[in-house]
Amino acid sequence: MSTDLSFSRVLPAPRDLVWACWTDPKLITAWFMPKPHRALSAEIDLRPGGLFCVEMDVDGNVMKEPGVVLEAVHGRRFVFTDTYAPGWKPNPEPFMTAIIELSDVPEGTRYDVLVRHRNEESAKRHEEMGFFDGWGTVAGQLGAYAAGLQGPRPEHEMTITRQIDAPPALVWRAWTDPELLPKWFGPAGFHCETEDIDIRPGGRWRFTMVGEGQRYPNLHEFGEMEPERRLTYKLSGFDDMRHHADVVVDFAPEGAGTRVTMRMTFVDVTRAELLPHGVLEKGYETLGKLEALAQTLPAA
Repeated sequence: MSTDLSFSRVLPAPRDLVWACWTDPKLITAWFMPKPHRALSAEIDLRPGGLFCVEMDVDGNVMKEPGVVLEAVHGRRFVFTDTYAPGWKPNPEPFMTAIIELSDVPEGTRYDVLVRHRNEESAKRHEEMGFFDGWGTVAGQLGAYAAGLQGPRPEHEMTITRQIDAPPALVWRAWTDPELLPKWFGPAGFHCETEDIDIRPGGRWRFTMVGEGQRYPNLHEFGEMEPERRLTYKLSGFDDMRHHADVVVDFAPEGAGTRVTMRMTFVDVTRAELLPHGVLEKGYETLGKLEALAQTLPAA
């Protein structure tokens, strides 16, 4: 017998929302355990060595076994293990390492699960405990829950979320200070050339995003702005400078950092048309640059 157990499913939900359900502590508790068991709470730090811990209620017995994240490729691959506890402390009785991979298919998301064990005995024990039934049931719950997070025009929506290791005040400042916003906005390898910027409700930022040998005119027209909680803007741009998308950005405290969730509703293109161009990955790169800059800012 192999030391690995694996299966694949197609989930009826987009990859961005499946990823959000795996990495947002507020979402993972809704689907992580096969009913009637429950997940009570979760702590997730996506940095290598960061905490991955889900508090579980199984028939009235509450269990909380902290593990660590080994790898997180935003929107694509998530690896965690109980071989170590936080601080890279070896677990004397490790059980498994789970590798979750997500990819796009026309029906939604291909969901590949590979769980590795230290020996064949552990793998056999996990299988006898109901691995395929349990993880299969949870996969169904995950797909249904992620699908339910979609808005009224799901084929036109994309959501990205990232836990940023900086407090909300600094993340908000990085997004709303006219000197700071142009320094980080855009995917890796891109930079912004500002023409005019006025960050307030009713204000606008007109700029050109430069990268990959191209120049992309952009206009952000700001709407709602609730300090350290939410901002919205209308995105126009490219050659015709027409209205392309409406964007809502939410900021929420999470541990010592900030959960940033960015929902984009596109006017006349679909997620399926955008994904082959790497739009989702570029969004995660952009939030990565936001985190890098916010971490350099001094506390107020």
